[in-house]
Amino acid sequence: MRVLLLTLLSMLAFAANSLLCRLALATGSIDAASFSAIRLASGAAMLVLAMRLRGASPVASGSWAQAFWLFAYAAAFSFAYVRLPTGVGALLLFGAVQATMIGAGLWRGERLAGRQWAGLVLAMGGLVALLLPGLSAPPPGSAALMLAAGVGWGAYSLHGRQARDAGAATAGNFVRSVPFAALLVALCLPQLAVTGPGLAYALCSGAITSGLGYIVWYAVLPRLRASVAATVQLSVPLLAALGGTLLLGETWTQRLAWTGLAILGGIALVVAPRRAAA
Repeated sequence: MRVLLLTLLSMLAFAANSLLCRLALATGSIDAASFSAIRLASGAAMLVLAMRLRGASPVASGSWAQAFWLFAYAAAFSFAYVRLPTGVGALLLFGAVQATMIGAGLWRGERLAGRQWAGLVLAMGGLVALLLPGLSAPPPGSAALMLAAGVGWGAYSLHGRQARDAGAATAGNFVRSVPFAALLVALCLPQLAVTGPGLAYALCSGAITSGLGYIVWYAVLPRLRASVAATVQLSVPLLAALGGTLLLGETWTQRLAWTGLAILGGIALVVAPRRAAA
């Protein structure tokens, strides 16, 4: 029960990142560059505190390469949510993350079973259908940014798969990402606009739903099988879409429902173990 509750809490935190970012940017209470920088800096501060409480160095693990991919994900994520609805953004992000990681595996020579290939085709077909032009299609520029954010997060995850202590590596990467975020703020200086609510949303996203969310996730992750850990994350886009509908007044369209079912169902076929899939 403890593992179940901690897993649910982690997924809610990850979905809340999309809700907080969309809420902050849709209301114009903060600009995307400032949101990214504050999120990364406050997340770094929370993770440094956690490492200090453990008696560990916050920069002993991680790397500059991983930090760059973390920054690239966070920046593209924020700029994409200026115009994207919450659920669509989360679905694009998750689909791109999984496509990046699965594609990297295929490039390295991993083999997929027949039902995994069917799942991959189903997921890619759903992603294409979501992006096809139409009244309910997401803005192409914002969609491209969110797909880029997914590639960044997928690359970050691939770089960090061999880390002995994922929590310590995450802390080190967040700390190293702050200079990249500061450079982004400097480049966007004329467009910066931060209000009290926007600052609060960004701090909450960084310190709580990112910093504490990762701490909880990495605490429970060793107790989950890899297939379960991958499959349970399918809930994040759904939770984000529901939150956007209930809390932000966004529209739940049939297009989002059907393409989301295809994308998440296809990914489930790819990541689930053969016996569970049967």
